[in-house]
Amino acid sequence: MTPEFDNTEIAFKHRTNRDLKRARFLFSFMASPLLTKIGIGAANLSMTLKLPVKGLLKSTIFSQFCGGETLEETKDTISQISKYNVDTILDYGVEGKESDAEFDKAVPEFIKAIRYAATQPHIPFISLKITGFARFALLEKIHDGLALTAGETSEWERVKKRIDDICNAASENRIMVLIDAEETWIQEPCNQLTEAMMEKYNRTEPIIFNTYQFYSHGTLQFLKYSLDQAVQKGYVLGAKLVRGAYMEKERARAREKAYADPIQRDKLSTDNDFDAGVLFCLQHIDKLAVFIGTHNEASCRKAVRYMNQNGIPADHKRIFFSQLYGMSDNISFNLAHSGYKVSKYLPYGPVKDVIPYLTRRAEENTSIAGQTNRELVLINEEIKRRKI
Repeated sequence: MTPEFDNTEIAFKHRTNRDLKRARFLFSFMASPLLTKIGIGAANLSMTLKLPVKGLLKSTIFSQFCGGETLEETKDTISQISKYNVDTILDYGVEGKESDAEFDKAVPEFIKAIRYAATQPHIPFISLKITGFARFALLEKIHDGLALTAGETSEWERVKKRIDDICNAASENRIMVLIDAEETWIQEPCNQLTEAMMEKYNRTEPIIFNTYQFYSHGTLQFLKYSLDQAVQKGYVLGAKLVRGAYMEKERARAREKAYADPIQRDKLSTDNDFDAGVLFCLQHIDKLAVFIGTHNEASCRKAVRYMNQNGIPADHKRIFFSQLYGMSDNISFNLAHSGYKVSKYLPYGPVKDVIPYLTRRAEENTSIAGQTNRELVLINEEIKRRKI
């Protein structure tokens, strides 16, 4: 069954009239870069000054893109979308910590999420970022190939143990772990650590996934190299494919420090490499598992077309599609309706700690050409269809 991404009845069946009106307001706001910038600044300042705005944030942008402040608060959202065969990726969205105490404190939260997911039929994944467990400056130093002090070497060992403890719990509970990509100037140690976890835990099935950001030069070649390594070392590659989330920051840093821009020269180059990466994974699905993380309808259509033409079942156990919660419901719910395996990234955590995530979502919708307008057109069509 081929999905129709224009079917708004299926796309928004899980949304109440009130939800749709809130979404229309938010995406209309994010259609203006100036208003978005002002709104982000006001939200950050209000939280810094501890002004009483938590309720407003929680009832608007937080509710649109997040599942709740605690794991328990996510249950209603998970249950609601599961009725339409859409699964959940639990994403503890707390970022920007810099101390060992904070990093250690995060580990049991992730293990708790894994153990909870193992009791539920619709939570196949959790997501994590290495920067949630390691200092940025430490990762940067390792990436640059600089010698570590004895204290830093010990610190890096603690980072590896934190990630290993989480991956071990995931392996024991048969929950998959998506390890997110980071900025290019700290990515190398993240790759090394993730590859070590895949080699240890993906011996017979995919448990750990590395993320490949196709806005970067050389990502397609790195994906192919990763599969060669996996085959040589005898494990199943877990490949999460995305276009990328740090493009503007990457370009700005390259200009500031006068080094070659690591980002593709244009969007078409990124699109072509992303689609080539998806095709490569589908052609080698006996050796890997692929997680197709995209809000691009054309890329989803190409993947679906290849699967249909080559007799790959929609519910293949190693092929996953995903979009962020609160965005591109026309893709997620129509794919799921047609039998494909789909999951929504569902961040949760205290409002004040999830602000960096919400900031990126707002900026992303503002900067991606056509994304906000597409959301608005579909929302307005469904509001019109419902006659509300």
